[in-house]
Formats: sequence, structure tokens, C-alpha cells
Amino acid sequence: MILLAGSICAGTLASHVASVLAVIARFRRRDAGTPHTASASAGVSILRPVCGTENFIEETLRSTFVLDHPRYEILFCVADADDPVIPLVERLIAAHPRSDARLLIGDSPVSTNPKLNNLVKGWHASCYDWVLMADSNVLMPKDQLQRMQAAWCKDTGLVCSPPVGSVPQNLWAELECAFLNTYQARWQCFADVIGLGFAQGKAMLWRRDLLDAAGGIEALADEIAEDAAATKIVRSQGLCVRLVRVPFVQPLGHRNLADVWRRQLRWARLRRDTFKWFFVPEIFAGAVPTLALTALVADFTGWPVLSIVVPLAALWYAVESLLAYIAGWPLSLRIVVLCMLRDTVLPPLWVAAWIGDEFEWRGNAMTVAVGST
Repeated sequence: MILLAGSICAGTLASHVASVLAVIARFRRRDAGTPHTASASAGVSILRPVCGTENFIEETLRSTFVLDHPRYEILFCVADADDPVIPLVERLIAAHPRSDARLLIGDSPVSTNPKLNNLVKGWHASCYDWVLMADSNVLMPKDQLQRMQAAWCKDTGLVCSPPVGSVPQNLWAELECAFLNTYQARWQCFADVIGLGFAQGKAMLWRRDLLDAAGGIEALADEIAEDAAATKIVRSQGLCVRLVRVPFVQPLGHRNLADVWRRQLRWARLRRDTFKWFFVPEIFAGAVPTLALTALVADFTGWPVLSIVVPLAALWYAVESLLAYIAGWPLSLRIVVLCMLRDTVLPPLWVAAWIGDEFEWRGNAMTVAVGST
């Protein structure tokens, strides 16, 4: 048993350090440029599903109008004609009269996923062969389309970007950064490095013919999460999901602890439901199980526990901090402490994901239970 515990500790520490170093190397690599499958002038349809107002919503939506790309259209998708975000969208469209931008209102109930239902009309109204689905709370850099097309190669079926938290304005927003950045974005980028890339619904660049071959946008209703369905569709076609080299940012502003917990629980339950065997080992992704098992092994073998556990913890968070520093992500002593809090929360979050099916998304009560509506 002690040998097994020691092996787990060694494996989790090696995986942690290897994933950090691999992602650092990825971030320091130069982009290869626009691939042969897409020319610099290829038109792109940008679908931005919008629902309500939130922190930095005007800044994130405005960024869509100033992209450094010769030809693109913007389709803002709103499900409810009474949504309070509509006046803002209309004002932004009016302020950029030279942009090819439209507001589409209505809902297509093809699934239990409200965002997908909102996007359907945009997909069918769009005119270009490249279609980008970009959440409303992600800030779009001017070169986003070029960077996403640069990640496309001959075996690619979809290019995505996980969100990276930025502009945290209180303690709990910093905790969300600890979840989003050196934990989730790091592991997703590492999965791409080793050829196991998976989709994230924050920003997904499709080639229209590939999704149409699978049944069109309605095929994303096969899973409760459109990004999980996207991953399975792409893999079924013998293609890969690729990530941009450096992920795009989501400005957070203020958060509260309950919102952070609900968001992480939602994502955990969706991962558990859609990719169960990849979710099982997540219990060892944070530092707490490794440190606890290390303490057990040290105590059993007669080594001073603190002399082993403290240096291990220091190494664990030092490499994580190095990644944040090189990537230019929020980094401070408080962020490091919050990474420790995050790792303390991860085991109960993992357990909670297994013992429930319900979650909430933008006020909509949803469930991952099979056969639910």
C-alpha cells in the first residue's frame, strides 16, 4: 500500500511539472502563420450568443468590431426579445456603420442547451465557409481570426481557445483566475500538446462543411454541452481538436464565492457526464491528494513529514507560478495562496460532481441526468 501511495505521488508530481513545462514551451514558440487550408482573405462569420448583461459586456462585444481581418460578418444572437442587452447591441451596431453586423432575435429549441438553441439561427443565417462561435464574455484580440486559422492544419476539425481569467477585481475573482488559468487552461493546452485536444465552447472555429457533414449545428444537441458534442463529432471524423497557441482572455471583474463554486460544479458535472473516464483521475490533479499521500509515506517510513511535504508544496506552486509569470497571467502572493485554496476545494468539488446531476447556467436550471428534458 505504501509503495502504491509513493508511486501515485511520484506520478502526479511528474505529471504536474511536465504539463507546466510543456505549456511554457508552447507559449514561447512562435506561431507558424496562416495554414494552407485557409487564405488570409477567407471570410469568417462570427456568431456571438448574448444573454443579459454582465461584467465588461460592452468592452467584450465592442472588440468584435475592430478585428484586423479583411472580411467578416458579425451575428449577435439573442433568444428573448425583452433581453436587456439588446439596446447595447443595437448601439454598438449603430456606432460601427461600416461593419457587416446584424442582431438576430429568436430561439430554436433543438436541445436542452439554451446557448445552442440561441446559436442555431445564427448558423443558418451566416454566409461564410468559416464560422466562429465566440461567447459574449470573451475579449477578442485584433488578430484572433488569424491566430485561430494559424492553428488549423490538415488533420484539424475544430480550433478552440479556453478562457484565461484577467482583470480580477476582488478576492473571489482571483480564485476564479486560479481555476481558469494555471489549472484548467494549462491542462487543456497540455492535452493538445499530447494529441488529446478537446473543445471549449468559449471560442470555436468551424469549417462549415465539416459540421454540415455531421448533420449541421443541430448535431451539437447530441450532448448537453455543445463543446463535448463538438469534440466527439470531430474525433468521429478522424480529425483533431486544436487549440490556439496562447488562449484568449475573459475579463472577470467582481465575483462572489457562490458563483465560482456553481460555475466549477457545472463544468465538473458536465465533464463527468460526457467524458467519464477522463474525469475519474481528476481527483489527483490538485496538490492536496499528493501532499496527503506524501505525508502518509513519510510518516510510515520514519522521515520528518514537514521536511518532505513543505519542499514538495513549494515546488508544486513554484512551477505553477512560473507558468503564470511567463504567460503574463495575474500573479501575486495572494494568487498563490488562492491556488492552494483551489486545490483544497478540488476534492470536495470532484465528489460533488459524482453525487448530483443538476446545475444552473445563466438562470436556467439544467441536469445531466440521462433522459431528462
